[in-house]
Amino acid sequence: MKIYSIHDPEFAPYGKVLSGYDTEALLKTLDGVTPLPEGVEYVPSQPELEALPIAGQLASNAYGGMPIQLGWCNGHNTRLNCLEYHRDSELNCGTADFILLVARADEIIGGKLDTAKVKAFLAPAGELVEVYATTLHYAPCSARAGAGFKVLIVLPLGTNEAGPEILPLNNEDRMLWARNKWLLAHPDSSEAAAGAYVGLAGENIDIGKEIE
Repeated sequence: MKIYSIHDPEFAPYGKVLSGYDTEALLKTLDGVTPLPEGVEYVPSQPELEALPIAGQLASNAYGGMPIQLGWCNGHNTRLNCLEYHRDSELNCGTADFILLVARADEIIGGKLDTAKVKAFLAPAGELVEVYATTLHYAPCSARAGAGFKVLIVLPLGTNEAGPEILPLNNEDRMLWARNKWLLAHPDSSEAAAGAYVGLAGENIDIGKEIE
């Protein structure tokens, strides 16, 4: 699987790099107060991150005044497992290089996405990346064999908390897995075993060989 850079024109349909932000204090705090688990752990809101001046800048500038949350996704990972999307963009910034596996929402056909559509992009440490609302994504992947990642996750306030109890009206409603989180799981994933909508067809991509 080819791994592109987020600076490559191939990334344009999926997101963009946000310039002008000083991420130094953010990355120092992220590295200092969050763990690096062997697996993958996600925390939607970290008070130490939300107390930094950049949190206000992101709420005002990047989200146009919307309330947001600053959390993190840390660990070690090389597999796709699932893809998710939100109704708003997500911002990512890593203390080290990491890789995003992404696809486009318009590539979901009949409630299924062929994982052959997935592309990989390397995000350099310290760069603030916007992942568009129309971009399917999930947990970051390690950029080097054995290396971990600590990645900032910025989303509208309340995202990924317990979702509403709904009566499904259409196929997309079956994908709703948490608040502002629609999820397509691969049948081999733990999420599928937990009852998530199985919407990924094809190989459960593993980039382990590409980063050796």
